[in-house]
Amino acid sequence: MPARLEWGDIHWDDPDGGTIVLHPVLPTVVYPRKMRPRAEWHGLALLESPDVVDMWIQEEKDEAESPGINLSHGLISGGAFGIFLDEISMVEDVTSGRFPDPEPRRLHRNAVRHERPVFFIEPTADDEEWNKHLTNEAKAASHWKKLLGMISIGGKWRKRVKKNIFDAQKPPKGVSPNLGSAAVLSATWWDLSEWIVSPEVGQARDVRFASRLRGALASLRSAHGSDAVLLLPLYLPHRNSVLDALNSLPEQEEISLITTSSDGLEEE
Repeated sequence: MPARLEWGDIHWDDPDGGTIVLHPVLPTVVYPRKMRPRAEWHGLALLESPDVVDMWIQEEKDEAESPGINLSHGLISGGAFGIFLDEISMVEDVTSGRFPDPEPRRLHRNAVRHERPVFFIEPTADDEEWNKHLTNEAKAASHWKKLLGMISIGGKWRKRVKKNIFDAQKPPKGVSPNLGSAAVLSATWWDLSEWIVSPEVGQARDVRFASRLRGALASLRSAHGSDAVLLLPLYLPHRNSVLDALNSLPEQEEISLITTSSDGLEEE
């Protein structure tokens, strides 16, 4: 298992054939070209539901009409994500606070342009088991201890940052060393988000994700055999949890391939 905030892609080989490339990204951060995936891949997996594409398109329209509007909304929304946006915007030599989320959106546009399949790993609203999971998330988040804890979210943030500093890793050569600070802030936001839903609920989510990821890879194998490569961009602090779930080898879940529009798609 790699260090929690270790940079670089992780290649997970499925015993049934094919590879899932876990490509770590940071929320709202634009990666320099040197950190973008270079290996050949045949399909893209996103830890999102298909609805995310409509959200991205709307965010792009909003940005065209009023640049920075999504960042402004995020800053005033409060909570851990609001603190994250405020602090990461002060990190020098790191392009951040961009909406829609730059790296997943760029890879999605690339996949659609080149007619590569895109698999949305989060189940849709009509999935009964996923609805049960969302109910469990809501119950965990609404527990009185969590609600009371949200009052002191600023103090929790500072304590978690101090802890996560020890997990920081030096970024690859040729890119800003301040990306290490951005990774620490990303990990702090992620930790507080996971604290709200509880470790048990988060683990159950990741096992379901892993099952569907294996199903997506199985779909690619039908066209590319054991050489199939599925690219998965995911947040750096989330990577090891998903990797651990994949290593548990959950049963493959068949996953539908959803076609998305190619309107206005250009690689950034």
